Amino acid sequence: MMANGAHARRLETPPWNRIARQTAHRPWPPPDGPWVIAQTWQDLLFAHWPVSPEALRPHIPPRLHLDTFDGDAWIGIVPFDLSHLAPRGAAGRLGLAFPELNVRTYVTLEDKPGIWFFSLDAASILAVLGARVAYHLPYYWAAMHIGKDVEVITYRSQRRFPNSAARFLGRYQATGPIFESTPESLERWLTARYCLYACDRAGNLWRAEINHPPWPLQAATAEIRENTMAAALGIELSGAPLLHFAARMDMVTWWPQHVT
Repeated sequence: MMANGAHARRLETPPWNRIARQTAHRPWPPPDGPWVIAQTWQDLLFAHWPVSPEALRPHIPPRLHLDTFDGDAWIGIVPFDLSHLAPRGAAGRLGLAFPELNVRTYVTLEDKPGIWFFSLDAASILAVLGARVAYHLPYYWAAMHIGKDVEVITYRSQRRFPNSAARFLGRYQATGPIFESTPESLERWLTARYCLYACDRAGNLWRAEINHPPWPLQAATAEIRENTMAAALGIELSGAPLLHFAARMDMVTWWPQHVT
Protein backbone atom coordinates (compact mmCIF):
# COMPACT_ATOMS: atom_id res chain seq x y z
CA MET A 1 0.00 0.00 0.00
CA MET A 2 1.28 3.40 -0.95
CA ALA A 3 -0.37 6.55 0.41
CA ASN A 4 1.67 9.47 -0.82
CA GLY A 5 -0.25 10.14 -4.05
CA ALA A 6 -2.31 13.23 -4.81
CA HIS A 7 -5.71 11.51 -4.87
CA ALA A 8 -7.49 9.41 -2.29
CA ARG A 9 -7.91 5.67 -2.83
CA ARG A 10 -11.44 4.46 -3.47
CA LEU A 11 -13.22 4.10 -0.13
CA GLU A 12 -16.74 3.47 0.97
CA THR A 13 -18.22 6.96 1.31
CA PRO A 14 -19.09 7.63 4.96
CA PRO A 15 -22.33 9.38 5.98
CA TRP A 16 -20.60 12.64 6.82
CA ASN A 17 -23.71 14.50 7.95
CA ARG A 18 -24.70 11.65 10.24
CA ILE A 19 -21.21 11.65 11.73
CA ALA A 20 -21.57 15.37 12.42
CA ARG A 21 -24.85 14.78 14.26
CA GLN A 22 -23.67 11.90 16.46
CA THR A 23 -23.53 13.55 19.86
CA ALA A 24 -24.35 11.00 22.57
CA HIS A 25 -20.67 10.24 23.22
CA ARG A 26 -19.56 13.89 23.29
CA PRO A 27 -19.11 15.90 26.51
CA TRP A 28 -20.64 18.98 24.80
CA PRO A 29 -22.71 19.55 21.63
CA PRO A 30 -20.99 20.20 18.29
CA PRO A 31 -21.35 23.64 16.68
CA ASP A 32 -24.67 24.62 15.15
CA GLY A 33 -23.15 25.69 11.83
CA PRO A 34 -22.17 23.38 8.97
CA TRP A 35 -18.98 21.38 9.09
CA VAL A 36 -16.43 22.28 6.41
CA ILE A 37 -13.80 19.52 6.08
CA ALA A 38 -14.19 15.73 5.89
CA GLN A 39 -11.34 13.36 6.69
CA THR A 40 -10.71 9.62 6.75
CA TRP A 41 -7.76 8.32 8.77
CA GLN A 42 -6.47 4.76 8.32
CA ASP A 43 -3.83 2.51 9.91
CA LEU A 44 -3.26 4.87 12.82
CA LEU A 45 -0.89 4.29 15.72
CA PHE A 46 -1.28 6.09 19.05
CA ALA A 47 2.14 5.98 20.75
CA HIS A 48 2.04 7.81 24.09
CA TRP A 49 4.74 8.62 26.64
CA PRO A 50 4.16 10.12 30.11
CA VAL A 51 6.21 13.26 30.76
CA SER A 52 6.45 15.72 33.62
CA PRO A 53 4.05 18.68 33.38
CA GLU A 54 6.96 21.01 34.13
CA ALA A 55 8.69 19.89 30.93
CA LEU A 56 5.67 20.72 28.76
CA ARG A 57 4.26 23.83 30.45
CA PRO A 58 6.72 26.28 28.79
CA HIS A 59 5.57 25.04 25.37
CA ILE A 60 1.84 25.66 26.00
CA PRO A 61 0.16 29.09 25.72
CA PRO A 62 -0.44 30.55 29.19
CA ARG A 63 -4.22 30.67 28.76
CA LEU A 64 -4.47 26.92 28.21
CA HIS A 65 -4.58 24.49 31.10
CA LEU A 66 -2.20 21.56 30.57
CA ASP A 67 -4.16 18.37 31.18
CA THR A 68 -2.69 15.61 33.32
CA PHE A 69 -3.78 12.09 34.20
CA ASP A 70 -2.75 10.86 37.65
CA GLY A 71 -0.16 13.65 37.74
CA ASP A 72 1.42 12.94 34.34
CA ALA A 73 1.24 14.95 31.15
CA TRP A 74 1.44 12.93 27.96
CA ILE A 75 3.06 13.31 24.55
CA GLY A 76 1.54 11.41 21.65
CA ILE A 77 3.31 10.48 18.43
CA VAL A 78 0.55 9.61 15.96
CA PRO A 79 1.41 8.36 12.45
CA PHE A 80 -1.43 7.52 10.06
CA ASP A 81 -2.59 7.45 6.46
CA LEU A 82 -4.89 10.38 5.73
CA SER A 83 -6.65 8.59 2.91
CA HIS A 84 -9.30 11.24 2.21
CA LEU A 85 -9.29 14.99 2.87
CA ALA A 86 -11.90 17.11 1.14
CA PRO A 87 -14.06 20.21 1.61
CA ARG A 88 -17.75 19.72 2.34
CA GLY A 89 -18.91 20.06 -1.25
CA ALA A 90 -16.48 17.46 -2.57
CA ALA A 91 -16.41 14.97 0.33
CA GLY A 92 -16.47 11.40 -0.93
CA ARG A 93 -15.73 12.37 -4.53
CA LEU A 94 -12.55 14.43 -4.70
CA GLY A 95 -9.78 14.93 -2.21
CA LEU A 96 -6.19 14.58 -1.15
CA ALA A 97 -4.47 11.50 0.28
CA PHE A 98 -1.13 11.59 2.06
CA PRO A 99 0.70 10.30 5.14
CA GLU A 100 0.59 12.50 8.23
CA LEU A 101 2.38 12.33 11.59
CA ASN A 102 1.36 14.39 14.63
CA VAL A 103 3.13 15.31 17.86
CA ARG A 104 0.55 16.32 20.45
CA THR A 105 -0.41 16.79 24.06
CA TYR A 106 -3.64 17.52 25.89
CA VAL A 107 -5.07 20.77 27.18
CA THR A 108 -8.33 22.27 28.44
CA LEU A 109 -10.03 25.65 28.20
CA GLU A 110 -13.56 26.58 29.29
CA ASP A 111 -14.34 22.94 30.17
CA LYS A 112 -13.54 21.80 26.63
CA PRO A 113 -10.66 19.31 26.69
CA GLY A 114 -8.76 19.29 23.42
CA ILE A 115 -5.49 18.68 21.62
CA TRP A 116 -2.46 20.92 21.37
CA PHE A 117 -0.21 20.08 18.42
CA PHE A 118 3.51 20.72 18.71
CA SER A 119 3.92 19.73 15.06
CA LEU A 120 2.07 18.06 12.20
CA ASP A 121 4.16 16.59 9.39
CA ALA A 122 2.45 15.86 6.06
CA ALA A 123 3.58 14.71 2.63
CA SER A 124 1.25 17.15 0.84
CA ILE A 125 2.52 20.71 0.46
CA LEU A 126 -1.04 21.82 -0.41
CA ALA A 127 -2.32 20.46 2.90
CA VAL A 128 0.58 22.05 4.79
CA LEU A 129 -0.06 25.51 3.36
CA GLY A 130 -3.82 25.27 3.65
CA ALA A 131 -3.82 24.15 7.29
CA ARG A 132 -1.29 26.80 8.29
CA VAL A 133 -3.45 29.54 6.82
CA ALA A 134 -6.92 28.28 7.72
CA TYR A 135 -6.30 26.57 11.07
CA HIS A 136 -3.08 28.24 12.33
CA LEU A 137 -1.54 24.81 12.88
CA PRO A 138 2.24 24.14 12.83
CA TYR A 139 2.27 21.91 9.75
CA TYR A 140 5.56 20.93 8.07
CA TRP A 141 6.29 19.39 4.70
CA ALA A 142 7.97 16.01 4.97
CA ALA A 143 9.15 13.15 2.78
CA MET A 144 7.01 10.22 3.91
CA HIS A 145 6.24 6.63 2.97
CA ILE A 146 3.77 4.03 4.23
CA GLY A 147 4.10 0.34 3.43
CA LYS A 148 1.85 -2.54 4.43
CA ASP A 149 2.88 -6.20 4.49
CA VAL A 150 -0.14 -8.27 5.51
CA GLU A 151 -1.03 -6.50 8.80
CA VAL A 152 2.32 -4.83 9.54
CA ILE A 153 2.56 -1.12 8.78
CA THR A 154 5.97 0.34 7.96
CA TYR A 155 6.10 4.11 8.39
CA ARG A 156 8.90 6.51 7.47
CA SER A 157 8.95 10.32 7.81
CA GLN A 158 11.74 12.83 7.25
CA ARG A 159 10.92 16.52 7.61
CA ARG A 160 12.16 18.58 4.66
CA PHE A 161 12.47 21.96 6.42
CA PRO A 162 13.06 23.92 8.55
CA ASN A 163 14.24 21.15 10.90
CA SER A 164 15.33 18.17 8.87
CA ALA A 165 16.39 16.42 12.09
CA ALA A 166 12.72 15.55 12.79
CA ARG A 167 12.50 11.90 11.76
CA PHE A 168 10.40 8.84 12.49
CA LEU A 169 10.92 5.25 11.37
CA GLY A 170 8.96 2.33 12.71
CA ARG A 171 6.80 -0.73 12.18
CA TYR A 172 3.56 -1.42 13.98
CA GLN A 173 0.48 -3.62 13.94
CA ALA A 174 -2.71 -4.39 15.85
CA THR A 175 -2.52 -7.34 18.25
CA GLY A 176 -5.98 -7.58 19.77
CA PRO A 177 -9.70 -7.23 19.12
CA ILE A 178 -11.44 -3.88 18.70
CA PHE A 179 -12.67 -2.31 21.92
CA GLU A 180 -14.22 0.98 22.99
CA SER A 181 -12.50 2.69 25.89
CA THR A 182 -14.40 2.98 29.15
CA PRO A 183 -15.26 6.24 30.93
CA GLU A 184 -12.54 7.50 33.27
CA SER A 185 -9.92 5.26 31.62
CA LEU A 186 -6.60 6.56 30.37
CA GLU A 187 -7.48 5.36 26.86
CA ARG A 188 -10.63 7.47 26.88
CA TRP A 189 -8.78 10.49 28.27
CA LEU A 190 -6.11 10.28 25.55
CA THR A 191 -8.42 9.81 22.58
CA ALA A 192 -11.85 11.36 23.34
CA ARG A 193 -10.90 14.90 22.32
CA TYR A 194 -13.39 16.81 20.21
CA CYS A 195 -11.54 20.05 19.56
CA LEU A 196 -8.06 21.33 18.87
CA TYR A 197 -6.37 24.55 19.94
CA ALA A 198 -3.91 26.68 18.01
CA CYS A 199 -2.25 30.11 18.14
CA ASP A 200 -1.73 32.47 15.25
CA ARG A 201 1.39 34.59 14.81
CA ALA A 202 -0.17 37.47 16.74
CA GLY A 203 -0.72 35.22 19.75
CA ASN A 204 -4.48 34.90 19.31
CA LEU A 205 -5.96 31.61 20.50
CA TRP A 206 -8.26 29.55 18.24
CA ARG A 207 -10.43 26.51 18.82
CA ALA A 208 -11.59 24.17 16.04
CA GLU A 209 -14.33 21.67 16.81
CA ILE A 210 -14.21 18.15 15.37
CA ASN A 211 -16.56 15.19 15.55
CA HIS A 212 -16.25 11.48 14.97
CA PRO A 213 -17.58 8.25 16.48
CA PRO A 214 -15.82 6.74 19.52
CA TRP A 215 -12.41 5.38 18.62
CA PRO A 216 -12.36 1.66 17.64
CA LEU A 217 -9.11 0.92 19.47
CA GLN A 218 -6.98 -2.21 19.43
CA ALA A 219 -3.93 -3.21 21.42
CA ALA A 220 -0.76 -2.83 19.35
CA THR A 221 2.92 -3.57 19.16
CA ALA A 222 5.54 -1.34 17.57
CA GLU A 223 9.21 -1.40 16.72
CA ILE A 224 10.25 2.25 16.69
CA ARG A 225 13.72 2.41 15.16
CA GLU A 226 14.10 6.19 15.08
CA ASN A 227 12.04 8.95 16.68
CA THR A 228 13.34 12.51 17.03
CA MET A 229 9.95 14.16 16.72
CA ALA A 230 9.99 15.63 20.24
CA ALA A 231 13.61 16.76 20.17
CA ALA A 232 12.62 20.36 19.34
CA LEU A 233 10.93 20.49 22.76
CA GLY A 234 14.12 19.41 24.51
CA ILE A 235 12.40 16.17 25.51
CA GLU A 236 13.75 12.68 24.95
CA LEU A 237 11.00 10.08 24.75
CA SER A 238 12.45 7.06 26.51
CA GLY A 239 10.97 3.82 27.73
CA ALA A 240 8.18 1.74 26.26
CA PRO A 241 5.21 3.81 25.04
CA LEU A 242 1.55 3.01 25.55
CA LEU A 243 0.36 1.73 22.16
CA HIS A 244 -3.03 1.57 20.47
CA PHE A 245 -4.04 0.97 16.85
CA ALA A 246 -7.11 2.14 14.92
CA ALA A 247 -7.85 0.76 11.47
CA ARG A 248 -10.06 3.63 10.36
CA MET A 249 -11.76 6.80 11.59
CA ASP A 250 -14.06 9.13 9.65
CA MET A 251 -14.43 12.67 10.99
CA VAL A 252 -15.63 16.17 10.21
CA THR A 253 -14.16 19.53 11.19
CA TRP A 254 -15.63 23.00 11.59
CA TRP A 255 -13.89 26.34 10.94
CA PRO A 256 -11.76 27.52 13.88
CA GLN A 257 -13.26 30.14 16.16
CA HIS A 258 -11.33 32.86 17.92
CA VAL A 259 -11.32 32.25 21.68
CA THR A 260 -11.82 35.67 23.23
